[in-house]
Amino acid sequence: MSGALRNLVPVAVGVAVLVFWEWAVAYYQMPVYLLPAPSDIWKAFLSGLPELLSATWVTLRIVILAFVLALISGVGLAIIFSQSRIVEIALYPYAIVLQVTPIISIAPLIVIWIGYDHINTALLIMAWIVAFFPILANTNIGLRSADANLIDLFRLYGASRWQILTRLQLPTSLPYLLGALKVSGGLSLVGVIVAEFAAGTGNDTGIGWTLTEASHNLFIAKMFAALAILSVLGVSIFFLLSALEWALLRRWHDSAIARQK
Repeated sequence: MSGALRNLVPVAVGVAVLVFWEWAVAYYQMPVYLLPAPSDIWKAFLSGLPELLSATWVTLRIVILAFVLALISGVGLAIIFSQSRIVEIALYPYAIVLQVTPIISIAPLIVIWIGYDHINTALLIMAWIVAFFPILANTNIGLRSADANLIDLFRLYGASRWQILTRLQLPTSLPYLLGALKVSGGLSLVGVIVAEFAAGTGNDTGIGWTLTEASHNLFIAKMFAALAILSVLGVSIFFLLSALEWALLRRWHDSAIARQK
């Protein structure tokens, strides 16, 4: 299948779904508060554009900060784990506990500790919790996946632990890390939205609170418009990180080389 056809097929399917949706709503005379037509959603998007864009920026800003913090802390802790087995044994179980605890169950506690005056900080912490573990786990596996024979060869030539880490272990872990970034990028967005649902409004209102407010007022068309924005954000994050993965791996890693063939 050619590249152009591969791109056209999903677009054609999406257009067909929208056309059928528009027809079905009109044919069955569905009330707008139950299932709005795509044209109603578009009108709601245009009428509420300033509010939706402002809310999107509030959410996106927290997503970016949470993702960056998860990247720094996840990679940093994975490096420490790879250099000290004792530290890994001592701390890794607590990282797992942090991951498996539903964020919505601890959101009220975090909000109480941080305070409603700093609700965006609470949202940032909750989004970081969700995005942190995949980076830690995958990078840790990648660092430990370096060829043992190559490590012995490095040591034979007198390489220091720092040289082994930077010239062998980190390059080996890069595909694992980039795969984790695509997961954590989406989780950062999910974490912020869930945190907004649990915490309510803050200093600024994000897209999650916009969804909650629209549902309370039965503005279903506005809800769909906000959901469409979230979908575009999620897909954009995924493709940006996929492009980064391809750019960093395309010259040397089998997964990227095979994709080009």
